[in-house]
Amino acid sequence: MASSFKLLPKYIDPLLGGNRKACRELVMSALDSGMAPRKLYRELIWPALEHVEKLYREDRINLAEEHMATRINRTVVDHLQSRLDRSSLLGKKIIVTCAEGEAEEISAQMCADLFESDGWEVFLLGGGIPRDEVTSLVGKLQPDLLMIVGSKPTDAPIVRQLIDHVRDINACPTMNILVSGGVFNRAAELWREVKADFFAETASEALEIAGKAEPRIPEKRIPGAPKKRRRRRRPPLLAQAEGMA
Repeated sequence: MASSFKLLPKYIDPLLGGNRKACRELVMSALDSGMAPRKLYRELIWPALEHVEKLYREDRINLAEEHMATRINRTVVDHLQSRLDRSSLLGKKIIVTCAEGEAEEISAQMCADLFESDGWEVFLLGGGIPRDEVTSLVGKLQPDLLMIVGSKPTDAPIVRQLIDHVRDINACPTMNILVSGGVFNRAAELWREVKADFFAETASEALEIAGKAEPRIPEKRIPGAPKKRRRRRRPPLLAQAEGMA
């Protein structure tokens, strides 16, 4: 059986060339040889997404090439999703949302697929959802975890605003918030500055962290006491992320 690590170089060339047929055939051949869809998610598609994003960020491919590759990856993910094994329900809920963008949508979709495969009840929102609507859904569903995916520097302030809003409203006090995506991978402590509870570099790591996480301890609030108003400053890494845009 061929290793998915050996498949990656063979996949990248047709991916960047927009050769949909070659990419599909390579993945189908791997499946036919007995390679698990989860392994392809983890060791082929996710690294391919990161590689394309890195090439585009470094101006080594143009927007047309990035869009072609991203859409091929999405087609492959849509096909693999139906072949994932399904574990028994865990009785846990997760909401997965992301910043706007095709690459972010695919990353969020892959995370949602893998969490569902592991037995979580998954609610995938995608990108472009106003933060008050995300917060309203959090209050309605009372999930164990909110996962937010963002890859661009401009995503970081938006993620911070969403987390602040969810916490200020106190929509689900015991819910943990986990962030993932390129911008958080590149700035090691940025996840702390946006006030997330956890950070995962990959979908597999997100599953591992979520599986071990205890419910968040709610902040103690005195009934009837006015909410403290404090002056907010831009944390250094968050300001740096904004400056990279």
